[in-house]
Amino acid sequence: MAEGRCMKCKKQVEMKDAKEVVMKNGMKALSGVCPACSTKVFKITGKK
Repeated sequence: MAEGRCMKCKKQVEMKDAKEVVMKNGMKALSGVCPACSTKVFKITGKK
C-alpha cells in the first residue's frame, strides 16, 4: 500500500484505493482516499 499525508487528519495514512496518475506536467503521482475521514490523499512520486 502507498502512504500519503492527509491534510484533514494531519498525519501519514495508508491510502485506500490508491492508483497511479500522470499529472499535466508529466510527473507521476498517487491518488487515493484516507481510510479514517474519506478525504482525497495525493502524493507526488517523481518524474517519469
